[in-house]
Amino acid sequence: MGRSTKRAEPAEHKLLTTIGLFMEAHAGLVATLERRLADQGAVTGQSFEILLRLVRSEGHRLRMTDLAAQTTLTASGLTRAVDRLERDGFVRREACPTDRRVSYAVLTEAGERRIGCALPLHLEHLAEVLEGALTSDELDELGRLMRRLRDALNPAAACASEPGGIPEGVTLS
Repeated sequence: MGRSTKRAEPAEHKLLTTIGLFMEAHAGLVATLERRLADQGAVTGQSFEILLRLVRSEGHRLRMTDLAAQTTLTASGLTRAVDRLERDGFVRREACPTDRRVSYAVLTEAGERRIGCALPLHLEHLAEVLEGALTSDELDELGRLMRRLRDALNPAAACASEPGGIPEGVTLS
């Protein structure tokens, strides 16, 4: 008897399964982390993401273009989020002295304290969730794979993460 040559149905394709698992894991991780941070009164969501990017950046500042590329926010969504953080005293905007089209988001001392309180809680939660599910070697491999996917799928974020950020004249798509 010969082997079956039946092809998998498109709805059963392994790529759909893989990306579905990735999306489901992401949704579960975000929901868990957001709930736990909120339960402990820590900064969450977009504010957390922006403050984290700023505290990890040289001089605790990023061009708005680079910040947009590194976050999951649209340009207008980022503007509104930075407006709220600025209103709350966690971020301030600075104009670029050499190019009036460029502005920076800069972490304030209050913003640094705010994200500083959230980070130990966030790391504790990440350790519980990820280290409980994956070995150290698997976490390292996951990090390598995620970086490779990010670089292929979102080169603007990869470029924005490098010193100097996105070169002038490069447009984000």
